[in-house]
Amino acid sequence: MNNKILLVFFIFLVGLSSCKKDNISAVQTVKIGGLFSITGNWNTLGKASQAAMNIALEDVNDYLESRGAGYIFSTVNFDTKLDTTEAIASIKRGYENSGIKIFIGPQSSAELNAIKGYASNNKILLISQGSTASSLAIPGDGIFRYCPGDGPEGAAISRSMYNSGKRVVITMARNDAGNIGLQMSVNNSFYQLGGETSYIYPYFINTTDYSAMLSDLKSRILQYTASVGADKIAVYLASFDECVEIFNQAAADPVFSSVKWYGGDGVVQSAALLANSTARDFAIATGFYAPNFGLPLQPHPDLETIAAAIQSRSGVEADAYALSVYDAMWVLAITIADYPEVLNDFSKFKTEFTQQSERYFGITGPTILNENGDRAIGAFDYWGIVNDAGTYKWAVVGKSQ
Repeated sequence: MNNKILLVFFIFLVGLSSCKKDNISAVQTVKIGGLFSITGNWNTLGKASQAAMNIALEDVNDYLESRGAGYIFSTVNFDTKLDTTEAIASIKRGYENSGIKIFIGPQSSAELNAIKGYASNNKILLISQGSTASSLAIPGDGIFRYCPGDGPEGAAISRSMYNSGKRVVITMARNDAGNIGLQMSVNNSFYQLGGETSYIYPYFINTTDYSAMLSDLKSRILQYTASVGADKIAVYLASFDECVEIFNQAAADPVFSSVKWYGGDGVVQSAALLANSTARDFAIATGFYAPNFGLPLQPHPDLETIAAAIQSRSGVEADAYALSVYDAMWVLAITIADYPEVLNDFSKFKTEFTQQSERYFGITGPTILNENGDRAIGAFDYWGIVNDAGTYKWAVVGKSQ
């Protein structure tokens, strides 16, 4: 009798062990790729985005486990260096070698434009935290952008320039989709406000000598100074870290520092600009500032904690672009927990991700998307370099009006 009881108990234990093994094996891993510039241009955003993604990974996996969702996330980060060739190689490597079908990034419109065809052909979901080009605002594709586009940004900086008394803006831009989009948006918005615009043809990405462009700019500054006065002239530059060399070359001529300069979001918190004394001093002398996707006036209760964790890991102060990576990870987790079938149904995935975004209030505020899958609402903070008791740093110096 006792032997029979022991045998039944043993079978019961084996059954429990088998159930545990089945439960463990039933948990599937969803791989999320990160396409970030870690060692190239605009690497401040890349480093902060990578940290945000890794912090979110820990939090969403706790959530998925608490839900008994049967899924956990893992992440694989790729350094695109803000280079289109590297971006293409990275998404191919992630998809073909690791089976990754969801990527956060890339952070620039040029990279996004380069990989969108491959992503579409292979039904890969892309969530960019930094692309703004209106040329990529396409309804129904698998691309989502968790930041406002170049239209709202150009309109915001144009209002600020015009309201500060500027009546002429001379615009320059790097020759890529995102920065050209910003240049055109500023031209259109400033003109609609009643100002005059002067367009300089975009410079090539591999340019190192900006003397010809600056010579053209100087002629225009002098021309408009004679007609309206230097205090009514603005120079707008849509760039990445190459602004450092442009500022270095401009710093030697007082004509360039006689007018106020403004920039696009791609230069905000640039460590390269902060580290170069000549370029940094030129930025301060010209009152240079640039808009960045801003956080809501009513902050999320976890904002301070998450932002501090990102800065601790990356050494970069987290802005709304980087924090939107954290929010994107959460919306992905909620979508898959509620509708796991989306992993095998790309069309449904796009639909449900959009609907979850509509309902989510994250660290960056409401993540409502428009018909093109882009962030529908958002304000802008203006960032400039300040001297804080002998320490130079980026700081918010204003907000969009």
